[in-house]
Order: sequence, then C-alpha cells, then structure tokens
Amino acid sequence: MLSTHLSARGRLAAVALTAVAVVAPLVTADAAAASGTKLTQAQAARKLRAAGISWTSSGHCSDRNNRRCTSFSRINSGTVNGIITFKRASHCAVTITGGTETGHASGRLSHWNGYKVDIAPTACVTNYIKHAFRYAGRRGDGAPMYKSSAGNIYARESSHWDITYL
Repeated sequence: MLSTHLSARGRLAAVALTAVAVVAPLVTADAAAASGTKLTQAQAARKLRAAGISWTSSGHCSDRNNRRCTSFSRINSGTVNGIITFKRASHCAVTITGGTETGHASGRLSHWNGYKVDIAPTACVTNYIKHAFRYAGRRGDGAPMYKSSAGNIYARESSHWDITYL
C-alpha cells in the first residue's frame, strides 16, 4: 500500500491529488472551450483566415464600437474554435457577418462578451444546421433554434444565423 511509504503530509497530498483527478473529468471540453481566452482582432482574424473563413461588414471595418463593423476584438477563443469546427464538419463556405461589435442584444452570452457570431445563411449552411442539429423551439423573438450535442445554439434570424457557443 502506497500510504505506508509516505509521511502524513505526503498522504494528505496524495489524497488531494486523487480528489483533483476524480473531479477534473467533470469539466467538459465544451465548457473549457467556450470561455477559453479573449483574442485580439489580429489573433482571431489570423485563425479564421487560416481555416478558410471569411467575413464582411457593411462599413468595411473592424471597430468594436461601430455597429457597421464586424469586430473580433475580445472574442472567446472557444467561439473562434467553434466556428472553425462548424466549417470543417459542414464542408460549407462560411462568412461571418457579425462578431463582437456593438449593436447586438446584451446579456452574459452575448456578441459583446465574445460568445456569438453571425454567419451568412447560405443553402449549404442552412441545410447542414437543420439536418445535423436538433430543433429546439423558438426563441423569444420568434427565431427557430437548433441545438448541437455540445449545447451550442443556432438561431435563424431574418438575415443570418446567430450562433451561440456555450
């Protein structure tokens, strides 16, 4: 038995490590990925570009404080990883039309806080979402929602898909 070879202090440390090992798996990869780290505009743009994801804005800009821009400033790394995973799984062209810029609804899981992106609703994107994810009813604003097995929410707004990475 291991405890016979350890001091009292060593046994306490071993018990503490065992407790951590037992608890650690309860934290899912999805939960860890959702928050991740906050990225700069340049960091996020580099990752998205490397994955073949494009973006557009009506103002042709990336200023977080301008609602006509599409900004990635302070986006969660989990959100960027999520949209990259979506593109790879769907085999669709993905164009982001909204990021962390002002002008979206507020809340903890908001665009501003880095949890959401909007993407263009191409036929490929729409078909993939409707077939790969479970219909989850309508949001308060009437947008139909689809939920992935990871818990991410895809809501079809009038001009785009609003995606929340949890």
